[in-house]
Amino acid sequence: MSRCLLGIDAGNTMIKAVLFDLAGTVLAVAECAGETHQPQPGYAERPIEDIYQGVTQAVRACLAQVSQRNVQVLAVGAAGHGNGVYALDKQGRPLLGIQSIDNRAHERVQQLELEGRDLVIYQRSLQKPWPAATPVLVSWLKRHQPEVYAHIGHFLLAKDVIAYFLSGVISSDYSDAAGAGLLYYASRDYDRELMALYDIEDALPLLAPLNESCDVVGHITAQAAALTGLPVGIPVVAGIFDVVASAVGSGVVNTGEASIVAGTWSINQVVVDKPDYLRPVFMNSIIERDRYMAIEASATSAANLDWFLREFDDGRAGQGAARSSDIVAHVTANKALPLYHPYLYSGRKEGLSKAGFYGLGGWHTRADMLYALFEGVTFAHRAHIDRLRAAGIPFEKATLSGGAARSCIWPQMFADVLGIPINVTECKETGALGAAICAGVGVGIWQDLSAGVAQAVKVTARPLLPNPEQFAFHEPRYRLFKKLETVMAGVWQEDEEIL
Repeated sequence: MSRCLLGIDAGNTMIKAVLFDLAGTVLAVAECAGETHQPQPGYAERPIEDIYQGVTQAVRACLAQVSQRNVQVLAVGAAGHGNGVYALDKQGRPLLGIQSIDNRAHERVQQLELEGRDLVIYQRSLQKPWPAATPVLVSWLKRHQPEVYAHIGHFLLAKDVIAYFLSGVISSDYSDAAGAGLLYYASRDYDRELMALYDIEDALPLLAPLNESCDVVGHITAQAAALTGLPVGIPVVAGIFDVVASAVGSGVVNTGEASIVAGTWSINQVVVDKPDYLRPVFMNSIIERDRYMAIEASATSAANLDWFLREFDDGRAGQGAARSSDIVAHVTANKALPLYHPYLYSGRKEGLSKAGFYGLGGWHTRADMLYALFEGVTFAHRAHIDRLRAAGIPFEKATLSGGAARSCIWPQMFADVLGIPINVTECKETGALGAAICAGVGVGIWQDLSAGVAQAVKVTARPLLPNPEQFAFHEPRYRLFKKLETVMAGVWQEDEEIL
């Protein structure tokens, strides 16, 4: 009998179920696309029922692929996008779901900044308030939808919804709660004073109990078994913040190692012993009990390509990102190429922003625009990495995962723009693998995450090295990219005031 682990990865756009053997080999993978509801500009919602349905379909389809094989699922772990907020009512029924690309609460962030609370919030939580941060959204709900707020019985994060659906247990973990800005780092716990800074101290009893990511919190219920096809009683672990899961699934668990995730979000993270920096970074999380993850991130990554292909594809179906990469690979680099700001989801954390192509001429082609998009996404990652370096967090190389890692050209562009060697993971489902490794630790297959990584994670034998000529080409374009951002900041603000 082949022993295996099930990892479920719930991003903002897709839910994946992946079955791994204990060597980290993918035995089966299935996915269910989700739909973001946008009832108003800046809103991004997903009903909890959609997550239930997505998990049901993905897990059932995944198990169907191995139905004729003698496999034993030992445990289940889930990873999910951080922040946003998912709420159950007082009877445990789905109430609302807000994703981490939502921007409705940007004025609440501005108010916190004007009152000087953002500095105190960072001192306690090591997080900067931003529109889709969980406590910011909870504060917004209390102020703007008090009738909904009054019915809330539990606040969950995305992967907590999955654990609850499978086990019937309300739970969360330290990595996700920390990344959502809900923890006081000095006590490594929820904190009434921190919640009071958001005016939501009354929400403290509604937060889910905290666990380590690898702790078993429950078991597959009869109801979940009937829906998904999983056997009753399989252990379910608390799960893990998806950006940390992607780092684990990329083999990044030790101090000084760096992980870049290019998916819906631009995630740029480094493992540190303690969060003691020269200047603040955007976000911090926890990886096991004794290490932290310094994170610079925004919703500015490969989701831009998804949008471009969805809205402007030329009609040839079935090739998507792979075909786009082939097209970009044949574009000759030249200084007349346009630039692109990848701010479809208001990616600049410090203010409103909009996506845009710059320097377009009548001679430019669709291929030129795709090149600009690839480069612009990579520039957004570079901006975050510059902030990590400015905070005194050095690293000499990084491992790339996410949608961009599947491209034939994007990983080399990352090396050329960032000026560092880039490794690429052999397994493309790094978030699900990280969750599966947590599940394996939880049931005693491995002693800790490092042991799981040593057995289950493989990266390319040779890193992609930066090309000095390409670095010299991209560098002045990056400076212009940043200058345009500065110039446009006032326009974006004026546009928002008019609208």
